Amino acid sequence: MAKILTDRQIGQKTRRLAIQIAEQNWEAQEIVLAGINNNGYHFAQLLRSELQAYLPSLNCILARLELNPANPLVSEVQCDLPLESFHGKAVILVDDVANTGRTLFFAFKPLLKVLPSKVQIAVMVDRKHKTFPVHVDYVGLSLATTFNEHIHVVLDTPGERCVILD
Repeated sequence: MAKILTDRQIGQKTRRLAIQIAEQNWEAQEIVLAGINNNGYHFAQLLRSELQAYLPSLNCILARLELNPANPLVSEVQCDLPLESFHGKAVILVDDVANTGRTLFFAFKPLLKVLPSKVQIAVMVDRKHKTFPVHVDYVGLSLATTFNEHIHVVLDTPGERCVILD
């Protein structure tokens, strides 16, 4: 087990990603940060905080998408906001780790019912094992790992946030 990102490094990477998001969405009046499940939602909260500090005039809407990563077809993707909230807005799907891309791929499903102005993806760690057609736009750390290695991301405890390679 090796800690590959510390709390301080996660803070730096989140700040850098927030600046990139702001620069790529400078024309947007509102951005929807849609965090996937728990860790994606925690990461979206961190991004929102950094975005608001960097660009206070930008309205950042926080949403939570819930789906079963192991079996994404077993139930519909749940969203805590009405889907109309996404219409005409820049939407950033946020997750902690992108591995095969399957979770992110299925997270697009509710967005097919509305017409956002654009959809992008932000992750803390991007692994290079994509089997689904998913391109990550904002990456904290890219890692080439083996299939047997696991990434654990802890984002919900300030001061103890970390990324561990196991």
